[in-house]
Amino acid sequence: MSAGRVSSLAFTVTVSVAVGLGALGMLAVLALSGAPGTLFLATALAALPVVPLVACYLWLDRYEPEPRALLAAGLLWGGFVATAAALVIQGIGGLFVGVGDDASLAVVAPVTEELSKGLFLVLLLWWRRDELDGVLDGIVYAGMVGIGFAFVENILYLAAAYDGTDGTGPGGTTALTTTFVLRCLLSPFAHPLFTTFTGIGVGLAIASRSGAVRVLAPLGGYALAVLAHGLWNGSTLVGGGSGFLVVYVVLALPALAALVALALWMRRSERRMLAAALADAASRGLLPASDIPWLVDLRARRVARRHARAGGGRAAEQAMRAYQQAAIELGFLHHRFLRGTPPPDFAARGQAYVARIGSVRPRIALPGQVVPTR
Repeated sequence: MSAGRVSSLAFTVTVSVAVGLGALGMLAVLALSGAPGTLFLATALAALPVVPLVACYLWLDRYEPEPRALLAAGLLWGGFVATAAALVIQGIGGLFVGVGDDASLAVVAPVTEELSKGLFLVLLLWWRRDELDGVLDGIVYAGMVGIGFAFVENILYLAAAYDGTDGTGPGGTTALTTTFVLRCLLSPFAHPLFTTFTGIGVGLAIASRSGAVRVLAPLGGYALAVLAHGLWNGSTLVGGGSGFLVVYVVLALPALAALVALALWMRRSERRMLAAALADAASRGLLPASDIPWLVDLRARRVARRHARAGGGRAAEQAMRAYQQAAIELGFLHHRFLRGTPPPDFAARGQAYVARIGSVRPRIALPGQVVPTR
């Protein structure tokens, strides 16, 4: 078995076991958090921001879509492993280190929660680094973990608000509505935003040729994630809520806007990078240069698939999809080769993509060509 397959298997086994154990623990915690009706209502409300948030990250991820199984693993890790690990670490720490509620909220929670969320990104960097091509991939995976974490955490907060066990009042519909507005409408981006800093650090580590950067970038990203999370939580302790409003308007929203702008810029830069990498690959005879405009533009890709389907049916469309995917994967891999940061299995993966391109390309036709008959 190749080293790449061993690493992939190690990642799959580790994440699967961790998700299974975390799910058992968190389902037990959820079962003890309220009556079935309360939990059903809290779950339904907590799920509302999940779909639009996931859709945003999938939209960012369209140039080289990450494996859906890995994205789902990120959601499950955030929802079950990270939440369970954070609860356990905070609980054990509380037995040995006396901290007040305020210190726990402002310091302990950010440190433990960002550590437990960021561990998934570290495992990707360690065992599945072939799936990470740069900062944008780090942002996407971090977002998935953060969404999963926020979903389960919001269930707990909403149930506690309704039951009146959150320490803020008698509970009921009013308390539930307030918590829903604050957590699910005004700040559903909070946990994805915090963990994005770790994701950026991991993305920088993948793209760097410097050994120091590969170590320090993820650590620096984690430190920024903890700082942002700590400021967010700590602001709720200042001025009876006015501190939170200041941090939300002055820091959180601008930080969110800056990260969105960064993600969009990285998405646009992927097109330029892909075009340059594929042009170099074409000069080496790995694919036709005339195909590149139909590969680097998202709209052109859709047009090519429609053209293939119109001329050759669903089978031709699937062949076009396979060709596009192999060529795009080759482009990202070749970019890492040109930068001097190829993955260890670069040669084997490159040969596999070239072989796939060679087997599929004779069976497809781009617009302006005739779909080959068989």
